[in-house]
Amino acid sequence: MRIRTAGVVAAALALSLAATGCGGGGDEPAASDSPAAKAAGGRLVIWADTKRTAALKPFADHFGQENGVTVEVQEIADEQQTTFVTASQQGSGPDVMVGAHDWIGNLVQNGAIDPVQLSAQQKAGFAEIALKAVTFNGQVYGVPYAMENIALIRNTDLAPQAPATVEDLVATGKRLKAQKKASEILCLQVGQSGDAYHLYPLYTSAGGYLFGTAANGDYDPKDLGVGTPGSVAAFKKIRALGEKGDGALKRSIGGENSIATFTAKKCAFLVSGPWAITDVKKAGLAYDISPVPGFAGGEPATPFVGVQAFYVAAKGKNKALAQEFVANYLTVPDLAVALYKAEPRPPALTAALDQVKAEDGDLVKFQEAGRAGAVLPAIPEMAAIWDPFGKAEAAIIGGADVATTVNAAAKTISGQIR
Repeated sequence: MRIRTAGVVAAALALSLAATGCGGGGDEPAASDSPAAKAAGGRLVIWADTKRTAALKPFADHFGQENGVTVEVQEIADEQQTTFVTASQQGSGPDVMVGAHDWIGNLVQNGAIDPVQLSAQQKAGFAEIALKAVTFNGQVYGVPYAMENIALIRNTDLAPQAPATVEDLVATGKRLKAQKKASEILCLQVGQSGDAYHLYPLYTSAGGYLFGTAANGDYDPKDLGVGTPGSVAAFKKIRALGEKGDGALKRSIGGENSIATFTAKKCAFLVSGPWAITDVKKAGLAYDISPVPGFAGGEPATPFVGVQAFYVAAKGKNKALAQEFVANYLTVPDLAVALYKAEPRPPALTAALDQVKAEDGDLVKFQEAGRAGAVLPAIPEMAAIWDPFGKAEAAIIGGADVATTVNAAAKTISGQIR
């Protein structure tokens, strides 16, 4: 995989606590004099994807100059999780990894990350769902910095009112097509391989689930929802929206063109996340954001809530500095706000979220759309879901027999979990 150094100097920050009025005030040592910095030789390596590498670079430059601690922020262009696990096993990985919270089960299973040492006060500073997302087997394994969920984004020139149900949405989309004002009913990415993440609100509203939950609220991998009668019934409703039915869901709309189709005014409705808003604004569209609607008389449409987090590599060369970096630097509101401004996703740190809410109405609407959301499963067994579920989704949307396709997917998933 392509790894490119994007920024070189950064910092661990005992000073950041003093700067924000936390910790021991003026008695804190400078970061470059801290035991962690000395033990590490003053060097920290962070791996992140393209967008986050770019967002982190200014902080690397600034704090490196401030504190005299070098941090190399290296870009992992794709397959970040696989690259990290492989490098960890080979002893060539980073000290800190930036990635999605649903990696945690796999990373722990592979011995790739350590628990993060946060105080009770630090934990209390995060949104409850964000902290829950990075907690696995009772331990906190990452410092969350951003949350995200999908919602319904609509072109208000074409659809002034938010649809109350899926049926309302389809009726409006069909009317706009008949009037030659749109060429698609809905832009929800499916593609040739399916997309469980974007389909999940409709799947849950139709009565489906992926994993049940144990008494403590954790996902139970022994309770697989795919293949149950409820999942078959759910996919029958989804098939009715597909290419042999209403035509609202299509394999021709995927991750590469769903947003572009919407911004080109070819559809009135887009199911996507905060990452789509930049393109929507560039297109000059009048838009609004509301929860993804469910089926009439069905269950609530429940989106996944994902969290982006910083992890401490279990086999990193500078673990003490890495712990100091993520625990004492990433828990500071000023940095969380700056990361938000670099890439507008709702901050996981409550104080930072409160700061940006007033100036970002879209953020509030996305948050409302995800209020009843479900934490994206981080258990290792979730890895067995994506491909078979997605392929079943795409096939059913294309017109395949529901029961046969769902049961085949369930067999594949069960086999991989065992």
